[in-house]
Amino acid sequence: MQSLDQTLFRFINGSLSNPVFDWVMPLLSDNPIFYPALLIAALLLIFKGGTRGRLCAIMLLLVIAIGDGVICKSLKDAFARPRPFNLFPEANLLLGKGGSGSMPSSHAANWFSAVVVVFIFYRRSWRFMLPLAFLVAFSRVYNGVHYPGDVMVGALLGVTYAAGIVFGLDLLWDRIGRRWFPLWWTKLPSLRMARTQSGAQLSVESPPATLDQHWLRLGYIFIFVLFAVRLGYLAAGKIQLSEDEAYQWLWSKHLALSYFSKPPMIAYLQFLGTSLFGDTELGVRFFSPVIAAAMALLILHFISREVNSRVGFIAVLIISTAPLLAVGSTLMTIDPPLVLFWTAAMFAGWRAMGVQSQSADAQLNRSAGKSSTALWCLAGLCLGLSFLSKYAAFFQIICWGIFFVLWKPARVHLRTPGPYLALLIFALCTVPVILWNAQNGWITAHHVADNAGRTDAWTPTLRYLWDFLGSQAALLNPVFFIAMLWAMFAFWKRERRNPVLLFFFSMGAPVFLGYAMFTAYKRVFPNWIAPAIVPLFLLMIIYWHKRWQQGAKWVKPVLISGIVIGAVLIVVIHDTNLIGKVAKQMLPPAKDPLRRVRAWDTTAEAVGAEREKLLAEGKPVFIIGPHYGLVGEISFYLPEAKAAVQGNEPLVYYMSADKPQNQFFFWPEYRYREHRQGENAIFVQELNLKNPVPSPLPERVQDEFRSVEDLGIREIRYRDGRIFRVVQLFACRDLQ
Repeated sequence: MQSLDQTLFRFINGSLSNPVFDWVMPLLSDNPIFYPALLIAALLLIFKGGTRGRLCAIMLLLVIAIGDGVICKSLKDAFARPRPFNLFPEANLLLGKGGSGSMPSSHAANWFSAVVVVFIFYRRSWRFMLPLAFLVAFSRVYNGVHYPGDVMVGALLGVTYAAGIVFGLDLLWDRIGRRWFPLWWTKLPSLRMARTQSGAQLSVESPPATLDQHWLRLGYIFIFVLFAVRLGYLAAGKIQLSEDEAYQWLWSKHLALSYFSKPPMIAYLQFLGTSLFGDTELGVRFFSPVIAAAMALLILHFISREVNSRVGFIAVLIISTAPLLAVGSTLMTIDPPLVLFWTAAMFAGWRAMGVQSQSADAQLNRSAGKSSTALWCLAGLCLGLSFLSKYAAFFQIICWGIFFVLWKPARVHLRTPGPYLALLIFALCTVPVILWNAQNGWITAHHVADNAGRTDAWTPTLRYLWDFLGSQAALLNPVFFIAMLWAMFAFWKRERRNPVLLFFFSMGAPVFLGYAMFTAYKRVFPNWIAPAIVPLFLLMIIYWHKRWQQGAKWVKPVLISGIVIGAVLIVVIHDTNLIGKVAKQMLPPAKDPLRRVRAWDTTAEAVGAEREKLLAEGKPVFIIGPHYGLVGEISFYLPEAKAAVQGNEPLVYYMSADKPQNQFFFWPEYRYREHRQGENAIFVQELNLKNPVPSPLPERVQDEFRSVEDLGIREIRYRDGRIFRVVQLFACRDLQ
């Protein structure tokens, strides 16, 4: 079979070669107008195709996403068949060399799966779709990038999984729709037929249902599916650990009451995750999608109670299409638990005040209800857990104070024990941090003070404010950012007597506006306002929902555009290689947001190779780095270093220091001068990517060894050839 495949390849690629095909075939495989035409076709299906067109577009998206991103990619990795140009250098190569395996052809699979999907909804479409699919499949062989067998398997595979997915979803809808969404199922009993029906009767076994229940159940399904997708993304190893994640992974191997710069929650979560899934990216990040799903459930239930389930579902959609929160559902940093517990404390406190539901648009100027001591205690516990995640949780106490000032009816609760018990529980949660700092010279207080201060004279400036607003607009979704700011100020004119809007304003605006003002003094990082996002988004959602009810019909298309833009942004930031597929040019490494979570394995491999060379001299060799993140990454991705983390003698160290600069200072086993006397070391430092000028070895490290040798720089390339990192290495001999 392989011999026949190669013979057919030579015939199509070589014998059939002619100037006309040389011009036409590359256009069929890689046409610059393909993606614009695809976008236009999708828009026509969605906005002009009615129910059938929208279902067709959705099915195409699902089939191609699953087929290309999961099925074909997995098979290519499994077969690992070399491309024909690797075996036949004389092949007539008319396109760029693909970096993936040859079997199966994703182009053929995608086109033939599209033929099946479109045929199911539009029966006459085969007349132009099928010839196009055959031409594209043929062009892959003619252009020299696939064997005939690759495209045949791809075509057969595409037809099979496309039919399976569409018919499978139709069967699933028939089963689930009858029971969980009977009102919707009666209007659309089949996804394949795509004809809405009126006057259909519910089946006998269908339970009574309300439209509100339908939206709530849809919210549950959406949250579950999104959770599963995020877990799958993490398990697939698409990205590697960020520097903070790798550094805090080391914390999880040294559990303590607190740490140099952060409270202990992140270490405990990583400890639990790696206990379940091992020292893998999934283990480190497992609780990030768990936290995102938990927060989505809290929001869904709260908004369903306060407004209705339809708005609750929209709130979950909006939260899920904000890029900054989407990043927090993937990376395991200190912000996800902070936001979760901040939100939980906020909701518990609101419920503790006994304010009645607004679902029927009850009177806005109502008084607070009966106080619930148990819910106040829960709010205090959640706030304490938020503090154990990040010290910024303390700001919520200030936010509560502002709310009590702004809404007079809430002050009645200050005459009950609830709020004070909440403060007491919060104070108890701070004890571990206080004890650890008391034992370590209050180093965290000094660290936070240093971070808040400046090393130069202060001159007021607006430069940082524009940076702050620009980064927030990009990371919160431009449409939602503008809508959020509008609602944050406009509600004062229209809805300032509405307690729930006032509450969300109090829980988010002080943080956002406080950091905005702080930009006059110092640069503010975009994630610092993370706890303010959920309350301000909920303020935005309820405000604009009321405007829509009052006749502002343009709110709906703006909402749809925001969700679409956010969804596109999220897909791109999860796989920036898609930009290269569409634009035919990869992002410059310095502008690729995923550069920070890529190529760390090859970085560790380059360092490990130099260590092996130095080991040949006969002495043990360890590794030193000048940055905590670099130390963490090499510790995680160099196999022998990861194994050594479990013991009492690590392999990778942070350079020695007289004063604490990070957590390594407090771990005795990381004092290499006490444990590694007479040994050799590799010192590694990362250089500026845009201007990788070699730097001298830090004088302190140079003085610690009898001799040092500059080994030069190493360019660390990503799998597509882009240089993602430049490191400089030194061989250091005989630690004194």
